Amino acid sequence: MNNNKETNYPALYTLIIVFFFWGFIAAGNSIFIPFCKNYFHLDQFQSQLIDFAFYSAYYIGALVLFVSGTLTGRDIIGKWGYKKSIVYGLLFSALGAGAMIVAVEVNMYLGMLIGLFIVALGFSLQQTAANPFAVLLGDPKTGASRVNLGGAVNSFGTTIGPLVIGYALFGTFETISDSEISNLPLNKVVYLYIGVGLLFILAAALFYFSKKVPLGINNEPMESSNKAKNTLIIMTVLLLCMFIPVFLSYKSDVALELTSLQEQLSTLHNPTDIQALKIQIKDIAHPLELKRMGLLFGALIVIVGSLLFAYSKANKQPEGWGAMRYPQLVLGMLALFIYVGVEVAIGSNLGELLSLQEFGSLQSSEITPYISMYWGGMMIGRWAGALTAFNFKKSTKQILLGTVPFIAFGIILAVNSIAGFNMSHLYFFIICVIVQVIAFFISKDKPVRTLIIFGSLGALAMLIGLMTSGTVAIYSFLTGGLACSIMWGSIFSLSIVGIGKYTEQGSAFLVMMILGGGIIPPIQGKLADIIGVHNSYILPLLGFIYIIAFAFLAKQFLKKQNIDIDNLESTSSH
Repeated sequence: MNNNKETNYPALYTLIIVFFFWGFIAAGNSIFIPFCKNYFHLDQFQSQLIDFAFYSAYYIGALVLFVSGTLTGRDIIGKWGYKKSIVYGLLFSALGAGAMIVAVEVNMYLGMLIGLFIVALGFSLQQTAANPFAVLLGDPKTGASRVNLGGAVNSFGTTIGPLVIGYALFGTFETISDSEISNLPLNKVVYLYIGVGLLFILAAALFYFSKKVPLGINNEPMESSNKAKNTLIIMTVLLLCMFIPVFLSYKSDVALELTSLQEQLSTLHNPTDIQALKIQIKDIAHPLELKRMGLLFGALIVIVGSLLFAYSKANKQPEGWGAMRYPQLVLGMLALFIYVGVEVAIGSNLGELLSLQEFGSLQSSEITPYISMYWGGMMIGRWAGALTAFNFKKSTKQILLGTVPFIAFGIILAVNSIAGFNMSHLYFFIICVIVQVIAFFISKDKPVRTLIIFGSLGALAMLIGLMTSGTVAIYSFLTGGLACSIMWGSIFSLSIVGIGKYTEQGSAFLVMMILGGGIIPPIQGKLADIIGVHNSYILPLLGFIYIIAFAFLAKQFLKKQNIDIDNLESTSSH
Protein backbone atom coordinates (compact mmCIF):
# COMPACT_ATOMS: atom_id res chain seq x y z
CA MET A 1 0.00 0.00 0.00
CA ASN A 2 0.98 3.58 -0.57
CA ASN A 3 1.06 5.44 2.70
CA ASN A 4 2.73 8.56 1.33
CA LYS A 5 1.08 11.86 2.14
CA GLU A 6 1.75 13.16 -1.39
CA THR A 7 -1.06 12.47 -3.84
CA ASN A 8 -0.15 10.00 -6.58
CA TYR A 9 -1.49 12.14 -9.43
CA PRO A 10 -0.51 9.87 -12.37
CA ALA A 11 -2.39 6.99 -10.74
CA LEU A 12 -5.31 9.27 -9.86
CA TYR A 13 -5.66 10.58 -13.42
CA THR A 14 -5.61 7.01 -14.71
CA LEU A 15 -8.24 6.03 -12.14
CA ILE A 16 -10.75 8.76 -12.98
CA ILE A 17 -11.05 7.35 -16.51
CA VAL A 18 -13.24 4.59 -15.10
CA PHE A 19 -15.44 7.17 -13.35
CA PHE A 20 -16.13 8.68 -16.77
CA PHE A 21 -17.16 5.30 -18.22
CA TRP A 22 -19.76 4.72 -15.49
CA GLY A 23 -21.53 8.00 -16.18
CA PHE A 24 -21.22 7.81 -19.97
CA ILE A 25 -22.90 4.40 -20.31
CA ALA A 26 -25.46 4.84 -17.51
CA ALA A 27 -26.86 8.15 -18.80
CA GLY A 28 -26.81 6.88 -22.38
CA ASN A 29 -29.29 4.19 -21.34
CA SER A 30 -31.97 6.90 -21.12
CA ILE A 31 -31.62 7.38 -24.89
CA PHE A 32 -31.29 3.66 -25.53
CA ILE A 33 -34.62 2.93 -23.81
CA PRO A 34 -37.02 4.90 -26.09
CA PHE A 35 -34.99 3.85 -29.12
CA CYS A 36 -35.33 0.15 -28.29
CA LYS A 37 -39.02 0.60 -27.48
CA ASN A 38 -39.68 1.76 -31.03
CA TYR A 39 -37.08 -0.41 -32.77
CA PHE A 40 -38.20 -3.68 -31.15
CA HIS A 41 -41.88 -2.65 -30.62
CA LEU A 42 -41.82 -3.03 -26.82
CA ASP A 43 -44.13 -1.81 -24.07
CA GLN A 44 -42.79 0.61 -21.45
CA PHE A 45 -41.95 -2.15 -18.97
CA GLN A 46 -39.99 -4.14 -21.54
CA SER A 47 -37.99 -1.07 -22.56
CA GLN A 48 -37.10 -0.46 -18.89
CA LEU A 49 -35.42 -3.87 -18.76
CA ILE A 50 -32.34 -2.03 -20.03
CA ASP A 51 -32.11 -0.46 -16.57
CA PHE A 52 -32.98 -3.80 -14.96
CA ALA A 53 -30.10 -5.54 -16.74
CA PHE A 54 -27.63 -2.73 -16.11
CA TYR A 55 -28.26 -1.93 -12.45
CA SER A 56 -29.08 -5.44 -11.25
CA ALA A 57 -25.58 -6.39 -12.44
CA TYR A 58 -24.13 -4.02 -9.82
CA TYR A 59 -26.07 -5.89 -7.16
CA ILE A 60 -25.21 -9.38 -8.42
CA GLY A 61 -21.52 -8.48 -8.74
CA ALA A 62 -21.32 -6.98 -5.25
CA LEU A 63 -23.32 -9.89 -3.78
CA VAL A 64 -21.02 -12.51 -5.34
CA LEU A 65 -17.96 -10.70 -3.99
CA PHE A 66 -19.52 -10.47 -0.53
CA VAL A 67 -20.66 -14.11 -0.39
CA SER A 68 -17.32 -15.44 -1.66
CA GLY A 69 -15.49 -13.24 0.84
CA THR A 70 -17.72 -14.47 3.68
CA LEU A 71 -17.10 -18.10 2.76
CA THR A 72 -13.31 -17.71 2.47
CA GLY A 73 -12.90 -15.19 5.27
CA ARG A 74 -10.96 -12.88 2.93
CA ASP A 75 -12.06 -9.86 0.92
CA ILE A 76 -11.60 -10.87 -2.74
CA ILE A 77 -10.91 -7.29 -3.84
CA GLY A 78 -8.35 -6.88 -1.07
CA LYS A 79 -6.70 -10.17 -2.00
CA TRP A 80 -6.39 -9.27 -5.69
CA GLY A 81 -5.49 -5.68 -4.90
CA TYR A 82 -7.36 -2.59 -6.10
CA LYS A 83 -5.16 -2.30 -9.19
CA LYS A 84 -5.80 -5.83 -10.48
CA SER A 85 -9.49 -5.64 -9.52
CA ILE A 86 -9.96 -2.57 -11.71
CA VAL A 87 -8.03 -4.22 -14.55
CA TYR A 88 -10.25 -7.33 -14.30
CA GLY A 89 -13.36 -5.13 -14.17
CA LEU A 90 -12.33 -3.20 -17.30
CA LEU A 91 -11.61 -6.42 -19.20
CA PHE A 92 -14.99 -7.82 -18.12
CA SER A 93 -16.69 -4.65 -19.40
CA ALA A 94 -14.78 -5.04 -22.68
CA LEU A 95 -16.23 -8.56 -22.92
CA GLY A 96 -19.69 -7.04 -22.43
CA ALA A 97 -19.01 -4.55 -25.23
CA GLY A 98 -18.17 -7.52 -27.45
CA ALA A 99 -21.45 -9.19 -26.50
CA MET A 100 -23.29 -5.98 -27.37
CA ILE A 101 -21.68 -5.93 -30.82
CA VAL A 102 -22.78 -9.52 -31.51
CA ALA A 103 -26.33 -8.77 -30.26
CA VAL A 104 -26.62 -5.67 -32.46
CA GLU A 105 -25.39 -7.60 -35.49
CA VAL A 106 -28.15 -10.20 -35.05
CA ASN A 107 -30.81 -7.62 -33.96
CA MET A 108 -31.47 -9.41 -30.66
CA TYR A 109 -32.86 -7.34 -27.78
CA LEU A 110 -32.20 -10.06 -25.20
CA GLY A 111 -28.60 -10.20 -26.39
CA MET A 112 -28.26 -6.44 -25.87
CA LEU A 113 -29.57 -6.83 -22.32
CA ILE A 114 -27.01 -9.56 -21.67
CA GLY A 115 -24.25 -7.35 -23.10
CA LEU A 116 -25.23 -4.44 -20.87
CA PHE A 117 -25.40 -6.81 -17.89
CA ILE A 118 -21.82 -7.97 -18.52
CA VAL A 119 -20.60 -4.37 -18.98
CA ALA A 120 -22.20 -3.42 -15.66
CA LEU A 121 -20.77 -6.50 -13.90
CA GLY A 122 -17.37 -5.10 -14.81
CA PHE A 123 -18.45 -1.70 -13.51
CA SER A 124 -19.48 -3.32 -10.22
CA LEU A 125 -15.99 -4.73 -9.77
CA GLN A 126 -14.42 -1.41 -10.78
CA GLN A 127 -16.62 0.62 -8.45
CA THR A 128 -16.04 -1.64 -5.44
CA ALA A 129 -12.30 -1.06 -5.85
CA ALA A 130 -12.18 2.51 -7.21
CA ASN A 131 -13.56 4.50 -4.26
CA PRO A 132 -11.23 3.06 -1.58
CA PHE A 133 -8.39 3.12 -4.14
CA ALA A 134 -8.89 6.88 -4.63
CA VAL A 135 -8.55 7.35 -0.87
CA LEU A 136 -5.39 5.21 -0.89
CA LEU A 137 -3.63 7.42 -3.47
CA GLY A 138 -2.63 10.10 -0.97
CA ASP A 139 -3.39 11.59 2.43
CA PRO A 140 -6.53 9.87 3.83
CA LYS A 141 -7.73 13.25 5.11
CA THR A 142 -8.12 14.47 1.52
CA GLY A 143 -9.49 11.16 0.24
CA ALA A 144 -12.99 12.57 -0.24
CA SER A 145 -11.64 15.28 -2.55
CA ARG A 146 -10.16 12.63 -4.85
CA VAL A 147 -13.42 10.67 -4.89
CA ASN A 148 -15.27 13.92 -5.61
CA LEU A 149 -12.91 14.65 -8.50
CA GLY A 150 -13.88 11.25 -9.92
CA GLY A 151 -17.51 12.20 -9.32
CA ALA A 152 -17.09 15.41 -11.32
CA VAL A 153 -15.63 13.45 -14.24
CA ASN A 154 -18.39 10.84 -13.85
CA SER A 155 -21.00 13.59 -14.13
CA PHE A 156 -19.37 15.00 -17.25
CA GLY A 157 -19.75 11.52 -18.73
CA THR A 158 -23.49 11.59 -17.89
CA THR A 159 -23.80 14.88 -19.79
CA ILE A 160 -22.16 13.87 -23.07
CA GLY A 161 -23.17 10.18 -22.95
CA PRO A 162 -26.74 10.84 -24.22
CA LEU A 163 -25.34 12.97 -27.08
CA VAL A 164 -22.83 10.38 -28.29
CA ILE A 165 -25.15 7.39 -27.88
CA GLY A 166 -28.04 9.33 -29.42
CA TYR A 167 -25.92 10.01 -32.51
CA ALA A 168 -24.81 6.37 -32.64
CA LEU A 169 -28.42 5.15 -32.49
CA PHE A 170 -30.05 7.64 -34.85
CA GLY A 171 -27.05 8.28 -37.10
CA THR A 172 -27.75 12.01 -37.04
CA PHE A 173 -28.74 14.89 -34.77
CA GLU A 174 -31.67 15.64 -37.12
CA THR A 175 -35.24 14.67 -36.22
CA ILE A 176 -36.29 11.13 -37.15
CA SER A 177 -39.87 9.97 -36.65
CA ASP A 178 -40.44 7.05 -34.31
CA SER A 179 -42.09 5.12 -37.15
CA GLU A 180 -38.80 5.25 -39.08
CA ILE A 181 -36.65 3.94 -36.21
CA SER A 182 -37.31 0.27 -36.92
CA ASN A 183 -35.75 0.73 -40.38
CA LEU A 184 -32.54 2.36 -39.14
CA PRO A 185 -29.23 0.53 -39.62
CA LEU A 186 -27.41 -0.09 -36.34
CA ASN A 187 -23.90 -0.01 -37.77
CA LYS A 188 -23.02 3.11 -35.76
CA VAL A 189 -23.93 1.28 -32.55
CA VAL A 190 -21.44 -1.40 -33.56
CA TYR A 191 -18.80 1.29 -34.10
CA LEU A 192 -19.68 2.86 -30.74
CA TYR A 193 -19.18 -0.37 -28.81
CA ILE A 194 -16.05 -1.25 -30.76
CA GLY A 195 -14.71 2.13 -29.61
CA VAL A 196 -15.95 1.65 -26.05
CA GLY A 197 -14.53 -1.87 -25.89
CA LEU A 198 -11.14 -0.69 -27.13
CA LEU A 199 -11.17 2.11 -24.56
CA PHE A 200 -11.88 -0.43 -21.81
CA ILE A 201 -8.90 -2.50 -22.98
CA LEU A 202 -6.67 0.59 -23.29
CA ALA A 203 -7.59 1.72 -19.76
CA ALA A 204 -6.90 -1.79 -18.45
CA ALA A 205 -3.49 -1.71 -20.14
CA LEU A 206 -2.71 1.70 -18.63
CA PHE A 207 -3.48 0.34 -15.17
CA TYR A 208 -1.68 -2.93 -15.63
CA PHE A 209 1.57 -1.59 -17.08
CA SER A 210 1.78 1.63 -15.05
CA LYS A 211 4.50 1.39 -12.40
CA LYS A 212 3.09 4.46 -10.67
CA VAL A 213 -0.21 2.74 -9.82
CA PRO A 214 0.19 0.83 -6.51
CA LEU A 215 -1.19 -2.71 -6.13
CA GLY A 216 -3.48 -1.70 -3.24
CA ILE A 217 -3.53 -5.13 -1.60
CA ASN A 218 -5.50 -5.45 1.63
CA ASN A 219 -5.16 -8.75 3.57
CA GLU A 220 -7.35 -7.88 6.54
CA PRO A 221 -9.87 -10.67 7.34
CA MET A 222 -13.56 -10.09 6.70
CA GLU A 223 -15.96 -9.85 9.60
CA SER A 224 -18.33 -12.82 9.88
CA SER A 225 -21.91 -11.96 8.94
CA ASN A 226 -23.66 -15.18 7.99
CA LYS A 227 -27.14 -13.93 8.88
CA ALA A 228 -26.71 -10.92 6.59
CA LYS A 229 -25.40 -13.21 3.83
CA ASN A 230 -28.34 -15.61 4.16
CA THR A 231 -30.86 -12.77 4.17
CA LEU A 232 -29.40 -11.28 0.98
CA ILE A 233 -29.35 -14.67 -0.77
CA ILE A 234 -32.98 -15.38 0.19
CA MET A 235 -33.94 -11.86 -0.94
CA THR A 236 -32.29 -12.51 -4.32
CA VAL A 237 -34.14 -15.82 -4.77
CA LEU A 238 -37.47 -14.17 -3.90
CA LEU A 239 -36.78 -11.37 -6.40
CA LEU A 240 -36.24 -13.96 -9.12
CA CYS A 241 -39.52 -15.62 -8.11
CA MET A 242 -41.27 -12.28 -8.68
CA PHE A 243 -39.60 -11.26 -11.93
CA ILE A 244 -39.43 -14.58 -13.80
CA PRO A 245 -43.26 -14.99 -14.02
CA VAL A 246 -43.46 -11.44 -15.40
CA PHE A 247 -40.90 -12.27 -18.09
CA LEU A 248 -42.63 -15.56 -18.93
CA SER A 249 -46.02 -13.81 -19.17
CA TYR A 250 -44.86 -12.15 -22.40
CA LYS A 251 -44.73 -15.61 -24.01
CA SER A 252 -48.03 -16.82 -22.53
CA ASP A 253 -51.08 -17.73 -24.63
CA VAL A 254 -52.83 -14.52 -23.53
CA ALA A 255 -49.84 -12.39 -24.54
CA LEU A 256 -49.62 -14.12 -27.93
CA GLU A 257 -53.34 -13.55 -28.44
CA LEU A 258 -52.89 -9.86 -27.65
CA THR A 259 -50.03 -9.62 -30.14
CA SER A 260 -52.23 -11.19 -32.81
CA LEU A 261 -55.06 -8.77 -32.05
CA GLN A 262 -52.67 -5.80 -32.16
CA GLU A 263 -51.50 -6.89 -35.61
CA GLN A 264 -55.10 -7.31 -36.70
CA LEU A 265 -55.90 -3.81 -35.42
CA SER A 266 -53.33 -2.25 -37.75
CA THR A 267 -55.13 -3.74 -40.78
CA LEU A 268 -58.61 -2.38 -39.95
CA HIS A 269 -60.07 0.79 -41.48
CA ASN A 270 -63.67 0.87 -40.25
CA PRO A 271 -63.86 3.09 -37.09
CA THR A 272 -66.54 0.89 -35.53
CA ASP A 273 -64.46 -2.27 -36.00
CA ILE A 274 -61.35 -0.51 -34.67
CA GLN A 275 -63.16 0.68 -31.54
CA ALA A 276 -64.66 -2.77 -30.90
CA LEU A 277 -61.28 -4.46 -31.24
CA LYS A 278 -59.65 -1.91 -28.93
CA ILE A 279 -62.25 -2.70 -26.26
CA GLN A 280 -61.60 -6.43 -26.71
CA ILE A 281 -57.83 -5.89 -26.38
CA LYS A 282 -58.30 -3.80 -23.25
CA ASP A 283 -60.57 -6.41 -21.65
CA ILE A 284 -57.98 -9.14 -22.25
CA ALA A 285 -54.91 -7.04 -21.37
CA HIS A 286 -56.14 -5.42 -18.17
CA PRO A 287 -56.14 -8.54 -15.93
CA LEU A 288 -52.73 -9.57 -17.32
CA GLU A 289 -51.24 -6.14 -16.63
CA LEU A 290 -52.64 -6.13 -13.10
CA LYS A 291 -51.06 -9.54 -12.46
CA ARG A 292 -47.70 -8.26 -13.74
CA MET A 293 -48.02 -5.12 -11.63
CA GLY A 294 -48.78 -7.19 -8.55
CA LEU A 295 -45.66 -9.31 -9.06
CA LEU A 296 -43.48 -6.23 -9.58
CA PHE A 297 -44.80 -4.56 -6.45
CA GLY A 298 -44.14 -7.90 -4.76
CA ALA A 299 -40.48 -7.50 -5.76
CA LEU A 300 -40.45 -4.08 -4.11
CA ILE A 301 -42.03 -5.56 -0.98
CA VAL A 302 -39.33 -8.27 -0.95
CA ILE A 303 -36.59 -5.60 -0.85
CA VAL A 304 -38.27 -3.46 1.80
CA GLY A 305 -39.37 -6.48 3.83
CA SER A 306 -35.93 -8.11 3.78
CA LEU A 307 -34.21 -4.95 5.00
CA LEU A 308 -36.80 -4.31 7.71
CA PHE A 309 -36.51 -7.97 8.76
CA ALA A 310 -32.73 -7.55 9.05
CA TYR A 311 -33.23 -4.33 11.01
CA SER A 312 -35.65 -6.00 13.44
CA LYS A 313 -33.63 -9.18 13.98
CA ALA A 314 -30.26 -7.43 14.26
CA ASN A 315 -31.73 -5.03 16.80
CA LYS A 316 -32.63 -7.97 19.05
CA GLN A 317 -29.58 -10.19 18.40
CA PRO A 318 -26.68 -8.41 16.61
CA GLU A 319 -24.39 -11.46 16.39
CA GLY A 320 -23.95 -12.70 12.82
CA TRP A 321 -25.42 -9.60 11.19
CA GLY A 322 -22.14 -7.75 10.67
CA ALA A 323 -22.70 -4.14 9.58
CA MET A 324 -26.45 -4.72 9.52
CA ARG A 325 -26.49 -4.53 13.31
CA TYR A 326 -26.53 -0.76 12.90
CA PRO A 327 -30.00 0.71 12.17
CA GLN A 328 -28.60 3.71 10.28
CA LEU A 329 -26.87 1.30 7.85
CA VAL A 330 -29.96 -0.85 7.17
CA LEU A 331 -32.30 2.12 6.74
CA GLY A 332 -29.57 3.80 4.69
CA MET A 333 -29.45 0.76 2.39
CA LEU A 334 -33.16 1.22 1.75
CA ALA A 335 -32.67 4.97 1.25
CA LEU A 336 -29.88 4.37 -1.27
CA PHE A 337 -31.97 1.72 -3.04
CA ILE A 338 -34.84 4.19 -3.39
CA TYR A 339 -32.59 7.14 -4.26
CA VAL A 340 -30.83 5.33 -7.14
CA GLY A 341 -34.16 3.92 -8.33
CA VAL A 342 -35.79 7.35 -8.34
CA GLU A 343 -32.80 8.99 -10.01
CA VAL A 344 -32.79 6.44 -12.84
CA ALA A 345 -36.57 6.09 -13.19
CA ILE A 346 -37.15 9.82 -13.68
CA GLY A 347 -34.66 9.96 -16.55
CA SER A 348 -35.52 6.60 -18.10
CA ASN A 349 -39.24 7.33 -18.37
CA LEU A 350 -38.67 10.89 -19.58
CA GLY A 351 -38.54 9.88 -23.24
CA GLU A 352 -41.99 8.29 -23.08
CA LEU A 353 -43.35 11.31 -21.20
CA LEU A 354 -42.10 13.73 -23.86
CA SER A 355 -43.84 11.71 -26.58
CA LEU A 356 -47.24 12.70 -25.13
CA GLN A 357 -49.16 15.44 -26.90
CA GLU A 358 -49.34 17.65 -23.80
CA PHE A 359 -45.55 17.43 -23.51
CA GLY A 360 -44.75 18.32 -27.10
CA SER A 361 -45.24 15.01 -28.99
CA LEU A 362 -41.47 14.69 -29.37
CA GLN A 363 -39.89 11.92 -31.41
CA SER A 364 -37.25 9.73 -29.74
CA SER A 365 -34.50 11.49 -31.73
CA GLU A 366 -35.61 14.86 -30.29
CA ILE A 367 -35.37 14.05 -26.58
CA THR A 368 -31.55 14.05 -26.35
CA PRO A 369 -31.24 17.67 -25.05
CA TYR A 370 -33.74 16.94 -22.28
CA ILE A 371 -31.99 13.73 -21.25
CA SER A 372 -28.65 15.54 -21.37
CA MET A 373 -30.07 18.36 -19.21
CA TYR A 374 -31.54 15.88 -16.70
CA TRP A 375 -28.28 14.00 -16.24
CA GLY A 376 -26.41 17.30 -16.57
CA GLY A 377 -28.37 18.37 -13.49
CA MET A 378 -26.40 15.69 -11.68
CA MET A 379 -23.20 17.32 -12.89
CA ILE A 380 -24.38 20.75 -11.73
CA GLY A 381 -25.04 19.47 -8.21
CA ARG A 382 -21.99 17.23 -7.95
CA TRP A 383 -19.58 19.88 -9.15
CA ALA A 384 -20.96 22.18 -6.48
CA GLY A 385 -20.94 19.37 -3.91
CA ALA A 386 -17.31 18.56 -4.72
CA LEU A 387 -16.27 22.01 -3.45
CA THR A 388 -16.95 20.92 0.13
CA ALA A 389 -13.98 18.53 0.10
CA PHE A 390 -11.40 21.22 -0.72
CA ASN A 391 -9.81 23.55 1.79
CA PHE A 392 -11.02 26.82 0.30
CA LYS A 393 -11.46 29.93 2.40
CA LYS A 394 -15.06 30.46 3.43
CA SER A 395 -15.46 33.50 1.16
CA THR A 396 -13.86 31.69 -1.80
CA LYS A 397 -16.05 28.66 -1.25
CA GLN A 398 -19.21 30.76 -1.18
CA ILE A 399 -18.21 32.50 -4.41
CA LEU A 400 -17.53 29.18 -6.11
CA LEU A 401 -20.76 27.70 -4.75
CA GLY A 402 -22.62 30.58 -6.34
CA THR A 403 -20.86 30.37 -9.70
CA VAL A 404 -19.86 26.74 -10.42
CA PRO A 405 -23.48 25.53 -10.94
CA PHE A 406 -24.01 28.21 -13.60
CA ILE A 407 -20.72 27.33 -15.29
CA ALA A 408 -21.85 23.69 -15.38
CA PHE A 409 -25.25 24.78 -16.76
CA GLY A 410 -23.46 26.76 -19.49
CA ILE A 411 -21.36 23.70 -20.38
CA ILE A 412 -24.51 21.59 -20.80
CA LEU A 413 -26.05 24.19 -23.11
CA ALA A 414 -22.77 24.55 -25.02
CA VAL A 415 -22.16 20.85 -25.74
CA ASN A 416 -25.76 20.39 -26.90
CA SER A 417 -25.60 23.52 -29.06
CA ILE A 418 -22.34 22.33 -30.63
CA ALA A 419 -24.15 19.08 -31.42
CA GLY A 420 -26.71 21.14 -33.34
CA PHE A 421 -29.65 21.16 -30.90
CA ASN A 422 -31.73 24.28 -30.34
CA MET A 423 -31.52 24.84 -26.57
CA SER A 424 -33.60 28.03 -26.35
CA HIS A 425 -36.52 26.11 -24.79
CA LEU A 426 -34.26 25.19 -21.86
CA TYR A 427 -32.71 28.60 -21.16
CA PHE A 428 -35.22 29.36 -18.42
CA PHE A 429 -34.25 26.16 -16.60
CA ILE A 430 -31.64 28.44 -15.05
CA ILE A 431 -34.43 29.47 -12.63
CA CYS A 432 -34.42 25.90 -11.25
CA VAL A 433 -30.62 26.03 -10.98
CA ILE A 434 -30.94 29.24 -8.94
CA VAL A 435 -33.33 27.41 -6.58
CA GLN A 436 -30.76 24.62 -6.26
CA VAL A 437 -27.97 27.10 -5.42
CA ILE A 438 -30.15 28.64 -2.70
CA ALA A 439 -30.74 25.12 -1.36
CA PHE A 440 -26.96 24.58 -1.24
CA PHE A 441 -26.45 27.68 0.89
CA ILE A 442 -29.27 26.72 3.25
CA SER A 443 -28.09 23.10 3.67
CA LYS A 444 -24.58 24.22 4.77
CA ASP A 445 -22.96 20.85 3.92
CA LYS A 446 -24.83 19.11 6.77
CA PRO A 447 -26.03 15.65 5.58
CA VAL A 448 -29.34 15.59 7.46
CA ARG A 449 -30.26 19.10 6.44
CA THR A 450 -29.12 18.42 2.87
CA LEU A 451 -31.38 15.37 2.54
CA ILE A 452 -34.37 17.15 4.04
CA ILE A 453 -33.98 20.24 1.83
CA PHE A 454 -33.15 18.44 -1.41
CA GLY A 455 -35.66 15.66 -0.69
CA SER A 456 -38.33 18.33 -0.22
CA LEU A 457 -37.20 20.04 -3.44
CA GLY A 458 -37.53 16.72 -5.30
CA ALA A 459 -40.93 15.91 -3.78
CA LEU A 460 -42.25 19.41 -4.58
CA ALA A 461 -40.92 19.16 -8.14
CA MET A 462 -42.64 15.78 -8.67
CA LEU A 463 -45.88 17.13 -7.20
CA ILE A 464 -45.87 20.17 -9.50
CA GLY A 465 -44.99 17.93 -12.45
CA LEU A 466 -47.91 15.61 -11.68
CA MET A 467 -50.37 18.51 -11.38
CA THR A 468 -49.29 20.38 -14.53
CA SER A 469 -48.21 19.69 -18.10
CA GLY A 470 -46.11 21.30 -20.82
CA THR A 471 -43.00 23.34 -20.02
CA VAL A 472 -43.79 23.73 -16.31
CA ALA A 473 -44.07 19.98 -15.81
CA ILE A 474 -40.99 19.26 -17.96
CA TYR A 475 -38.92 21.71 -15.89
CA SER A 476 -40.30 20.13 -12.72
CA PHE A 477 -39.31 16.60 -13.70
CA LEU A 478 -35.89 17.83 -14.88
CA THR A 479 -35.48 19.44 -11.45
CA GLY A 480 -35.56 15.89 -10.07
CA GLY A 481 -32.00 15.59 -11.39
CA LEU A 482 -30.93 18.70 -9.49
CA ALA A 483 -32.52 17.30 -6.32
CA CYS A 484 -30.90 13.86 -6.67
CA SER A 485 -27.46 15.21 -7.56
CA ILE A 486 -26.25 15.75 -4.00
CA MET A 487 -27.99 12.89 -2.18
CA TRP A 488 -25.53 10.01 -2.65
CA GLY A 489 -22.85 11.45 -0.38
CA SER A 490 -25.28 12.46 2.35
CA ILE A 491 -27.02 9.07 2.46
CA PHE A 492 -23.67 7.27 2.35
CA SER A 493 -22.19 9.37 5.18
CA LEU A 494 -25.20 9.00 7.48
CA SER A 495 -25.32 5.25 6.83
CA ILE A 496 -21.72 4.31 7.65
CA VAL A 497 -20.85 6.82 10.35
CA GLY A 498 -20.20 5.16 13.70
CA ILE A 499 -20.07 1.56 12.43
CA GLY A 500 -16.33 1.23 13.11
CA LYS A 501 -14.68 -1.96 11.88
CA TYR A 502 -17.74 -2.71 9.75
CA THR A 503 -17.25 0.41 7.59
CA GLU A 504 -15.86 -1.47 4.56
CA GLN A 505 -18.57 -4.12 4.75
CA GLY A 506 -21.22 -1.47 5.19
CA SER A 507 -19.91 0.33 2.10
CA ALA A 508 -20.21 -2.93 0.13
CA PHE A 509 -23.83 -3.35 1.28
CA LEU A 510 -24.60 0.20 0.16
CA VAL A 511 -23.06 -0.40 -3.28
CA MET A 512 -25.37 -3.44 -3.61
CA MET A 513 -28.33 -1.09 -3.26
CA ILE A 514 -27.58 0.39 -6.68
CA LEU A 515 -30.02 -2.45 -7.41
CA GLY A 516 -32.72 0.21 -7.01
CA GLY A 517 -31.85 1.41 -10.50
CA GLY A 518 -32.80 -2.03 -11.82
CA ILE A 519 -36.02 -2.53 -9.84
CA ILE A 520 -37.83 0.82 -9.59
CA PRO A 521 -37.67 1.92 -13.28
CA PRO A 522 -39.36 -1.30 -14.55
CA ILE A 523 -42.01 -0.90 -11.84
CA GLN A 524 -42.66 2.67 -12.98
CA GLY A 525 -42.66 1.41 -16.57
CA LYS A 526 -45.38 -1.13 -15.85
CA LEU A 527 -47.28 1.46 -13.82
CA ALA A 528 -47.04 3.68 -16.91
CA ASP A 529 -48.53 0.88 -19.05
CA ILE A 530 -51.55 0.83 -16.72
CA ILE A 531 -52.19 4.43 -15.56
CA GLY A 532 -50.12 6.42 -18.07
CA VAL A 533 -46.52 7.57 -17.90
CA HIS A 534 -47.44 11.04 -16.54
CA ASN A 535 -49.29 9.62 -13.54
CA SER A 536 -46.54 7.03 -12.98
CA TYR A 537 -44.33 9.80 -11.60
CA ILE A 538 -46.14 9.38 -8.30
CA LEU A 539 -43.54 6.66 -7.64
CA PRO A 540 -40.56 9.10 -7.52
CA LEU A 541 -42.69 11.38 -5.33
CA LEU A 542 -43.11 8.59 -2.76
CA GLY A 543 -39.38 7.86 -3.03
CA PHE A 544 -38.41 11.43 -2.14
CA ILE A 545 -40.77 11.30 0.85
CA TYR A 546 -38.94 8.23 2.22
CA ILE A 547 -35.56 9.91 1.78
CA ILE A 548 -36.80 12.84 3.89
CA ALA A 549 -38.04 10.36 6.52
CA PHE A 550 -34.64 8.59 6.50
CA ALA A 551 -32.89 11.87 7.28
CA PHE A 552 -35.01 12.35 10.41
CA LEU A 553 -34.66 8.69 11.47
CA ALA A 554 -30.88 8.67 10.96
CA LYS A 555 -30.56 11.81 13.04
CA GLN A 556 -32.44 10.17 15.92
CA PHE A 557 -30.41 6.94 15.79
CA LEU A 558 -27.06 8.75 15.61
CA LYS A 559 -27.98 11.03 18.51
CA LYS A 560 -28.71 7.93 20.61
CA GLN A 561 -25.23 6.66 19.71
CA ASN A 562 -23.72 10.02 20.75
CA ILE A 563 -22.37 10.65 17.24
CA ASP A 564 -21.73 14.19 16.04
CA ILE A 565 -23.45 14.41 12.64
CA ASP A 566 -22.57 18.05 11.98
CA ASN A 567 -18.94 17.35 11.00
CA LEU A 568 -19.45 14.52 8.54
CA GLU A 569 -17.60 14.55 5.22
CA SER A 570 -19.56 13.22 2.26
CA THR A 571 -18.65 12.07 -1.21
CA SER A 572 -20.60 12.94 -4.32
CA SER A 573 -19.95 10.15 -6.81
CA HIS A 574 -21.31 6.71 -7.55
